[in-house]
Amino acid sequence: MSNRFDKSQLPSRHVSVGPSRAPHRSYYYAMGMSEEEIERPFVAVASAGNDSAPCNTRLDHQANICREGVIEGGGLPRRFNTITVTDGIAMGHQGMKSSLVSREVIADSVELSVRGHCYDALVGFAGCDKSLPGMMMAMLRLNVPSIFVYGGSILPGRFHDKDVTVVDVFEKVGQYEADACPLQELIELEKVACPGHGACGGQFTANTMACVGEAIGLSLPNSNMVPAPYESNDDIARHAGEQVMELLARNIRPRDLCTKAAFQNAARVVAATGGSTNAALHLPAMASEAGIEFDLFDVAETFKSTPYLADLKPGGKYVAKDMYEAGGVYMLMKTLLADGLLDGNCMTVTGKTLGENIDEVTWNPDQKVIYAVDTPITPTGGVVGLKGSLAPDGAIVKVAGMERLQFTGTARCFDSEEECFHAVEQRDIAEGSVIIIRYEGPKGGPGMREMLSTTAALYGQGMGEKVALITDGRFSGATRGFCIGHVGPEAADGGPIALVEDGDQISIDAEAGTIDLDVDAAILEQRRTVWTPRQNDHQSGTLWRYAQNVGPARTGALTHPGAKAETHVYADI
Repeated sequence: MSNRFDKSQLPSRHVSVGPSRAPHRSYYYAMGMSEEEIERPFVAVASAGNDSAPCNTRLDHQANICREGVIEGGGLPRRFNTITVTDGIAMGHQGMKSSLVSREVIADSVELSVRGHCYDALVGFAGCDKSLPGMMMAMLRLNVPSIFVYGGSILPGRFHDKDVTVVDVFEKVGQYEADACPLQELIELEKVACPGHGACGGQFTANTMACVGEAIGLSLPNSNMVPAPYESNDDIARHAGEQVMELLARNIRPRDLCTKAAFQNAARVVAATGGSTNAALHLPAMASEAGIEFDLFDVAETFKSTPYLADLKPGGKYVAKDMYEAGGVYMLMKTLLADGLLDGNCMTVTGKTLGENIDEVTWNPDQKVIYAVDTPITPTGGVVGLKGSLAPDGAIVKVAGMERLQFTGTARCFDSEEECFHAVEQRDIAEGSVIIIRYEGPKGGPGMREMLSTTAALYGQGMGEKVALITDGRFSGATRGFCIGHVGPEAADGGPIALVEDGDQISIDAEAGTIDLDVDAAILEQRRTVWTPRQNDHQSGTLWRYAQNVGPARTGALTHPGAKAETHVYADI
């Protein structure tokens, strides 16, 4: 089958073709390769598999199955691993500063391995939050034919005859600290909440970005909602290996798929599923890798006209397994396309357009998870962008499942998550407060931590709907309540959030998309004259380097200029 491919036009010629590459070929012979195999295209099979958390424990197995498909398609698979930082374990302490940084490390490490070994195509396997966009960013950066494969979600746990997820454990901690449940109940829940392999089951960041993979055309149709323990994941992995060889034969590349229209399709699916606010960070970052301008405000503009359709946790009732059984991402996209809310002309890794893929799906009127566009859960509002005097460069809030869309209250300021969490533990937060957690942005943290421990504890105490929380950091996709993240400019850059004082009035309107600090401009200017930048605790190492390079959340917290500054594309070396 390898005669389909002209090796003289592929990157791997630099390490495998001609007399001068005899030393390079000797390494392949050392690994048991035959002459015929070395003449095949070299396909990177990148896995974020590890023992850090259940999200990643099946990935290496899937990557190994993928090799079979690559070989069947006429390629030579070359597997390697990259890191993950798993948010559920990094949450609520200094370790969370490593989470967003890991997205860049994953993208960079995949890029370096592909570049260094001159691979011709890429199949990437990821399971936990930042590894999904990190892997897709690498694909767009390298622009070799690529397919993204998700490891799948965890099955729901069962506790007191109800489905539960890890978020229930976070919230149970808040109940325990409020003396609302015995310690034994918390211990019982933690032992059953996560019953095996897979990423968090609700529409949190991992599943949100898995939906993005399908919506943007980088993943095989209906491949990413399959629960991790299901054996059909083996078939998906094998098919991805075969199909990437077809993409290579036809020279279909990620930037051919991921156009501006495809990013708008992806944003629609995020909003329609009540997905994670982190998508508003990752979509701009991915777009930059393709040379497309698509910032927080572009994401928010798409959100505005998107109905909320998928009744998924944390705002709704169901988990990814239920979405899979209801027909998956393509079932959702079928009703969006029928109502003119998607561009069906975007190409996908099937070699067909999104519309052609959707035509193969039959709408299931009997399922309960995905509502039709003409009977939505709410007409708009899974996720909403905000802008105003407190956030001139924008902010983001998930409103799925929220009854209250306006909030006005007095500020209570904290300069780190730890300070705020301590106050929550002590029950030292008054109803009606607008909690400010600042200096947690991409540069100020550094690393833009998520605040799930704090928001879950507030919910556990029954305060979730009685306060608002605003930060220049991030929120987990599992967060619920009036929680606003990505406020820009961040405090470390002297944004208005740095100038807020206890007692200031703040007004938020998620319907109108506004977030305002009700303080006279002259008073703010006076505060600015005495404000001084705050030094963080990370003055060397990876976090220091990240803080030197990272840009604002509005454009995706990028650490390099992206494809717009390219003078050559790796795929064409």
